[in-house]
Amino acid sequence: MSLAVPGDPPHDPPALCEVVVTADDPEWLADFTRALVDDRLVACGQVVTSVRSTYRWQGAVEEATEARVALHTRVELVAAIVERAARSHPYDVPCVLALPILGGNPDYLAWVEQETQGPRAAPGGGPSST
Repeated sequence: MSLAVPGDPPHDPPALCEVVVTADDPEWLADFTRALVDDRLVACGQVVTSVRSTYRWQGAVEEATEARVALHTRVELVAAIVERAARSHPYDVPCVLALPILGGNPDYLAWVEQETQGPRAAPGGGPSST
């Protein structure tokens, strides 16, 4: 795995990323995170149960209390996470952003890579080969 570190010469794009998702219901977000971990789409997620969001929606500036999760995963699994959010998220336009991981604890990064192998082929089965 080749990861860029600030100040190093350019490398291939990062293999890992952090996916940020917000929602108005912390329990929904915790359940969403648990399902992604169960399906090995993410290694982990840290849910922050209260963040204050300010945004423009349908022409008006709104403020809301939301929950936010930081999910650690492989870049190649982001599309599956976005699709899962599109199917199950309560918002019309959910915030789902993938941010590159430029470096970090090599043991942790290796663990994220090891724990994220995509959806399981069948219930109780091992990870799929896709």
